Amino acid sequence: MSKRLLAIVNPAAGGGRCGRLAKGAIEKLRAAGVELEIAETKAAGDATRLAREAYARGQRHFVAVGGDGTDFEIINGLFPEAAKGERPSLGFLPLGTGNSFLRDFTEHGAEHASAAIIADRRQACDVLRLTHADGELYFMNLLSIGFTADVTATANRRFKRLGELGYILGVLVCLVRLDRRVFPLRADGANDFDRRRCLFLTFNNSKFTGGKMMIAPQASTNDGLIEYVRWGPIGRLGLLRNFPKLFDGTHVRHPLASRSAVPNIEFALDAPADVMVDGEVFTLACKSIEVLPGALDVMV
Repeated sequence: MSKRLLAIVNPAAGGGRCGRLAKGAIEKLRAAGVELEIAETKAAGDATRLAREAYARGQRHFVAVGGDGTDFEIINGLFPEAAKGERPSLGFLPLGTGNSFLRDFTEHGAEHASAAIIADRRQACDVLRLTHADGELYFMNLLSIGFTADVTATANRRFKRLGELGYILGVLVCLVRLDRRVFPLRADGANDFDRRRCLFLTFNNSKFTGGKMMIAPQASTNDGLIEYVRWGPIGRLGLLRNFPKLFDGTHVRHPLASRSAVPNIEFALDAPADVMVDGEVFTLACKSIEVLPGALDVMV
């Protein structure tokens, strides 16, 4: 590989696992001939700032060293400028907790991702843009609202150090206080807003979330569409019975579930709501989601 890459390292990812393993993983890439510049984050938001500054000075090739949150921050540093300029590329050293995005391509995350960087193996990937009352967010995995966002918020606030186990504990806590709500929206310019109660809604560019949950089994990272998955107001017992199906994607066959592939989503929320975006939780007044087709090259 002749192009120099900027590796943005989040040493706190994976409960500090990334900080322990990053040096060795980077040295293996360098030994294979990959030219790398290193920038290390020290606080939340640093990866966004580092990526934005690097893109502004002409850097186009990046490696995210961390987890889904690191990927998310880098994406939001590259966009919206990258949507108007030269398409950037992003490789991965998956040393965080979930590393959900890579599961669409391999079960051998670190090994596969390193080989892709060394071979400069790339493919185009869509980026999704959420417009909300205070601005925009960009993501390449998924946005969810309802139970799934509640679980992530609980896991992040109470059990983050436990990794995937923390996510399962978050599920159990939210199961006790199960809340089925209305999140008015319309997909692809439908005549009416959907105001039915639901357990959760997800808007996906890739299949997995929470590490190994295949929340959107028919999602594609480069079809120019949002994979929209809805699960209606299922009860506690029904959710417990069907919970294992979230890991193999068969939950979408449930009578209360549905999915569709659409180019855009429009919201009519009465108030800001908790949303989970690529593993990060925000309280936002969501307006719309749209696709930037093939806006990013991913090294996979």
